[in-house]
Amino acid sequence: MDPYSAEGELINIHNHFLQGQFQEVVDFDTSSFSANNALPTRILQLRARIALGQAQEVLGEVKGAKEPELEAVGALAEFSLGKTESAVSTIEKLAVSAADNVTVEILGGTVLQAAGKTDDALALLSQHSGSLDAVALIIQIYLYQNRTDLALKEVSAARRWAQDSLLVNLAESWVGLRVGGEKYQQAFYVYEELAQAPSTSSIYSLVSQAVCELHLGRTEESQAALEEALKKDPTYAEAIANLLVLKAITGQDTSELTESLAKAAPKHDFLTTLEEKSDLFDKAAAKYKAKVSA
Repeated sequence: MDPYSAEGELINIHNHFLQGQFQEVVDFDTSSFSANNALPTRILQLRARIALGQAQEVLGEVKGAKEPELEAVGALAEFSLGKTESAVSTIEKLAVSAADNVTVEILGGTVLQAAGKTDDALALLSQHSGSLDAVALIIQIYLYQNRTDLALKEVSAARRWAQDSLLVNLAESWVGLRVGGEKYQQAFYVYEELAQAPSTSSIYSLVSQAVCELHLGRTEESQAALEEALKKDPTYAEAIANLLVLKAITGQDTSELTESLAKAAPKHDFLTTLEEKSDLFDKAAAKYKAKVSA
């Protein structure tokens, strides 16, 4: 049985992780957990620490570990530190020796996709046996590929066996934001419930709520949610990027936010795409420069 399922004792700590409440995961009281769940619990807490910026410390703790789960955590930590080649190499070896290990599938799929090896990531994740986390990553990859049709199929299939799982609700919201229309409102309800309840609120749910609000044309509410998120973490790149987009849409000055994003995440997709589009515009404009005759 999936230890993170509704029937498993790890459901609450897992939900904290899904909600982006990483410090709560690290601080979670695990004294009542069975011995069988000691390793899955440790993996969740190590992943949470990586998300909190403690990748170097995590890498030191798992160095030399023989368990494939901890080797996969080490690869994730390396990738977070910019050691892409080493991380991918470790995952590729684990994909051969421990492809049926759910942690290897999930963390391996994460690293491979982030490294641009989408086909390899899907091949590894597709070997899962009833892991909703693996399904969620597959859905994210399909959305990245603009294969909304395949993402919808995965969500529909997962809904049949995972029922009202938080992760299914989140995955359905991801797809809904891509489909649009009335799906924007449905996604908003999911994120609003998470963002506004003290027990589930996090910077991630606030930004997600704000994105839904923006799609629904509620710019003031969206800006309020993004500003609240930035109060929690002024350097959180996704909050900065979305607030930048909002201000551009509403005709406000974006120079300060662009500078903030460049400091927080110099290689953020928004900045790289903006630079690419700017270069293309300059090249196109150069073709139509007026020729001045003497």
